[in-house]
Amino acid sequence: MIDPFLVTKTNKNYDAIVVGSGISGGWVAKELCEKGLKVLMVERGRAVRHQKDYVGEGKAPWDMPHSGFVEHNLIEDQFHVQRKCYAFNDMTKQFFGNDRDYPYQTEQGTQFDWIRANQLGGRSLLWHRQSFRWSEIDFEENLRDGHGTDWPIRYQDLAPWYSHVEKFVGISGSVENIATLPDSEFLPPFELNAVERYAKQQIEKKYPDRKMIQGRCAHLSEPTQFFLDQGRYKCMARNECQRGCSFGAYFSTLSSTLPAAIKTNNLQIACNSVVHSLIYDGNSNRVTGVNVIDEQTMETREYHANMVFMCASTIGTAQIMLNSTSEHFPTGIANSSGVLGRYLMDHIYNPSASGEIEGFDDDYYKGRRPTGPIIPRFNNLQKQTDKFSRGYFLRGGASRSGVFHAMDSDEFGASLKQKMQQPGPWHFGWSGSGEMLPQYDNKVTLHTEKVDKWGMPQLLIDCKWGENDKLMMEKMADDCVEILEAIGAKNIKRRISDAPPGLAIHEMGTARMGRDAKTSVLNGNNQCHDIPNLFITDGACMPSSGHVNPSLTYMALSARAANIAVDLYKQKLI
Repeated sequence: MIDPFLVTKTNKNYDAIVVGSGISGGWVAKELCEKGLKVLMVERGRAVRHQKDYVGEGKAPWDMPHSGFVEHNLIEDQFHVQRKCYAFNDMTKQFFGNDRDYPYQTEQGTQFDWIRANQLGGRSLLWHRQSFRWSEIDFEENLRDGHGTDWPIRYQDLAPWYSHVEKFVGISGSVENIATLPDSEFLPPFELNAVERYAKQQIEKKYPDRKMIQGRCAHLSEPTQFFLDQGRYKCMARNECQRGCSFGAYFSTLSSTLPAAIKTNNLQIACNSVVHSLIYDGNSNRVTGVNVIDEQTMETREYHANMVFMCASTIGTAQIMLNSTSEHFPTGIANSSGVLGRYLMDHIYNPSASGEIEGFDDDYYKGRRPTGPIIPRFNNLQKQTDKFSRGYFLRGGASRSGVFHAMDSDEFGASLKQKMQQPGPWHFGWSGSGEMLPQYDNKVTLHTEKVDKWGMPQLLIDCKWGENDKLMMEKMADDCVEILEAIGAKNIKRRISDAPPGLAIHEMGTARMGRDAKTSVLNGNNQCHDIPNLFITDGACMPSSGHVNPSLTYMALSARAANIAVDLYKQKLI
């Protein structure tokens, strides 16, 4: 129960303030609290209570006023960007940011779709839960090909922290010994269906360098007593996760890290608290707290602490830091390098292909599992062999149309009734997930004229796909088609969408880690080069985007940085 831990005004000086309550903020708070520090978590949105506030959970379309659809007027007024997210509907809209109240601008000729979730738990209530370790190549390629700054850490530095968070989160998957996708600490994987098992045989037979495996996800497929003791239970394969999961079967801040932090009695939470800027003391070269605007009353207040962790999301963190100016840092706090706000990235999700699979009329499946098969990265490994730099993996799966497939038929009467008694054809789809290169000109800045309802400068986002990204898209789409042909698919359709960056919802960069303080904001401990008691562990810290989903890496970086910070703090070094 979070209510006894909620605060508004307080004169207390905390050991640490954590700005943001999503995946990164939840992990930082848990680790700091369990190490004995007194922590204030600051969240700009409302308080959400696990189970109680999942108002769309378990609702059938006919239980909703508009059968699960959101009214057109409401979308146009409040959710014109958020509606583009795959998870947005009438049962989930309460977890999405309000575009009317949280406006931003894009540079002329560009577009960026920023999906936000301003509430306690952040986007951990909405994420798709795909959980992959990055591999050695992901941490080394910046140095190898010269795109971006060299990571100040390597896979070996993060491997024990991956294990640390995986044991707590619960990751379903299988041990595969694939170099480009290191194995995690696994719970049992979800099963492949009959068509997917057939496809796996055909693909691995034709392509010795490729394996098709079940996607790894933060779901309790078979919870151990450890998870049951947390109050988390088995995934029911409803695939309605973004409505909130009272079982706690998928990992979120509310179901997992926040209860752990609260259990220590070392945490307090300030919701409805929009962080305007960081408070900086030039004499000591330390941040001493945050300036806050009340989300509802517009009242201003301050919170104070001996260190600050920024976990407000890649773009949210950049906005706060750019808005924190002083005589020492006129272009944004900790920005002596001049790269704060730059090197914004997302993942490339645009290419896909799908086709029909014949010959499995007697096969079906049960439930709506929360993941699907993937083919880990197989290109540009030892050296660049394609026309583009970096790489990608493929994700997909087979499914069968339900009885409503007959509604598109020209038949009627008895033949239509007969057709509706049988499921429709099997389809197999693949899509690509690729690495976007870090580019100096892909950036966020503060708008010089427009402000939001709290008087803060709106963000101006300037981000677009580069030539390398476009070349990768074409190759991913070709691979999707080729693999479908290899498994005998018919009526294959190839597609590359024109969606701009943002909708992968994997934005990274803007305050990158690096070895050189002249070209990066953070060192290898996620600690600002310029200010020793200021840390950033959300997506802003990433010097490259890697080729797989980043959330598990955020968790490992957050846990690692929090423990390093505690050691430095106890030694009075920060």
